[in-house]
Amino acid sequence: MEEKVKNNRKRGGMKSFIGGTVLTDERVTRQIPFLFFLAALGIMLITNRNWSERTIRQIEVLQDTLDELRSESITLSAKLMDASRPSEVFKKVENAGIGLKEPVTPPQKLIVKEE
Repeated sequence: MEEKVKNNRKRGGMKSFIGGTVLTDERVTRQIPFLFFLAALGIMLITNRNWSERTIRQIEVLQDTLDELRSESITLSAKLMDASRPSEVFKKVENAGIGLKEPVTPPQKLIVKEE
């Protein structure tokens, strides 16, 4: 009787695996839900990795764009600072022929007395 139990346990092997009879074994069929669970976890892991890599690529593209815009902003700020100097404004007004002249007297503060 012990020999029959040992033979039942030893039914597996390369022949049953290649022949496909291993799939009908009760020990294997009980594990099918667990195998589906493992497959679902694997798919979720792959999906999560792809999503995170895509997000990282988008962040890198946005970082490059931000760096370009920052350098452009600094360049435009420097040009504006240069163009707003009083001597530059005077030259532009003179070249435009508007007829404005540079004030000779300094500006004065107006004081209004309340009654």
